[in-house]
Amino acid sequence: MPATKLTTKRVEKPWGRRDLWPAFEGVAEGGSPVGEIWFEVPGEKDGDSAGPELLIKYLFTSDRLSIQVHPDDGQAQARGYARGKDEAWVILDAEPHASIALGTLEVIDRDRLRDAALDGTIEELVDWKAVKTDDSFYTPAGTVHAIGPGLTLVEVQQNVDLTYRLYDYGSDRELHLKDGIAVSNPVPYVAPYKPHAASEGREILADGPAFVLERWTGPVATELEGDGRPLWLVPLAGDGTIDGADFPAGTAWLVKGGAALSLPENADLLVAYPGSGVIESLRAA
Repeated sequence: MPATKLTTKRVEKPWGRRDLWPAFEGVAEGGSPVGEIWFEVPGEKDGDSAGPELLIKYLFTSDRLSIQVHPDDGQAQARGYARGKDEAWVILDAEPHASIALGTLEVIDRDRLRDAALDGTIEELVDWKAVKTDDSFYTPAGTVHAIGPGLTLVEVQQNVDLTYRLYDYGSDRELHLKDGIAVSNPVPYVAPYKPHAASEGREILADGPAFVLERWTGPVATELEGDGRPLWLVPLAGDGTIDGADFPAGTAWLVKGGAALSLPENADLLVAYPGSGVIESLRAA
């Protein structure tokens, strides 16, 4: 199967923006702010157990997202969903003082977490970490988290639209305290994986358990082979080609089987695939 260019879906959000990343057209005057751009596999239903295992999004924030949490595979499947939701973020641009909340400042019990969500003191219990361009984070299911304003990032996640909102700063949006508290692991965040350079131009940002995430810089000329696993490719910069087709920033692609990839010197590319265990031969010359 040749490389498949994914379709895009723009998602309006109250915390979104009208000026987006340069690869995307901004929102016309009077239009609602866009918070997310999703990349979907043509003809396949998101979240379906038989559908794609991963979902790629761009996020554009002008305000704080809710403090939230996601269930793991077992918890989600018990509710009839295909899978839980681990996710990872790669920061493309960050305004001064931008931050992301990851975990809690100390170990707390779920009763205290629930009380804090009800009275708003949960804002003081989560760990707001300063972030900058090129930072990356892998966030396992159960991590209490929130994304702050002034950020443009790529999110790679298990493909399910399942979020439990714990707190939304007094807005009238629905909360999911019963389910959210039940799946929360309110402890300080410890990165499950330390990013490292695997070889020149190839950095491993995360290795499982739900997916592997890599970042490549050019030049690259290789025949991609995914050891039976599908590959998601997200070009961030550089105009390369894949199976002879243009491969510009602002697109995303799914490769099943193999594909010829050629990237120039200035290329910047995210590569993701499900499961754990880096495919060592993936970037072979």
